[in-house]
Amino acid sequence: MGTVLGEMRNVPWHELQHAYGSASQVPGMLSRIAWGDGPTAEDALSDLGQWIAAPAVFDATVAAVPFLWELAATETVKDRAGVLELLAAILASGHDLHPEWTRAAHDAVVAGRPTAARLAADASSPEAEAEAEAEAQTHAHARAQAQARQQAVRDAAVRLLAAIDGHICAACPPRAV
Repeated sequence: MGTVLGEMRNVPWHELQHAYGSASQVPGMLSRIAWGDGPTAEDALSDLGQWIAAPAVFDATVAAVPFLWELAATETVKDRAGVLELLAAILASGHDLHPEWTRAAHDAVVAGRPTAARLAADASSPEAEAEAEAEAQTHAHARAQAQARQQAVRDAAVRLLAAIDGHICAACPPRAV
């Protein structure tokens, strides 16, 4: 198993586009989401959402989605619920001039359904529980905060599963249920 976002270097980001031009800054945003503190990760998620999901998807969106799924599944990411919400936004977005980008982005989100199902079933892992317990010993409210974060991940995953299962758009063929 490699490091988080280890395969990101294999993507030719400078050849891809987002809403405002070259996607060469996308790896930096993904890194901030992966390793930043809460406010840094939230700001990076917001910026990335504006670049690759709202109001449209781009070829950079297609390249970014597998890394977003990786971040959603990584316990140490501060805003995993926000990552899942960005994936849902991508699934709800499209690009009128490039339906192939729309379909590829939606397919990439749908491909992560098993991860969403796992997160919806139980957002906590033994590692997260151990981390929460260690925090709780240091800070009285840390355990409640960790549980709230886990519930937020669980809730976002449930919403994303419903969006995936009910997804219908002009760019995507009907899916077998």
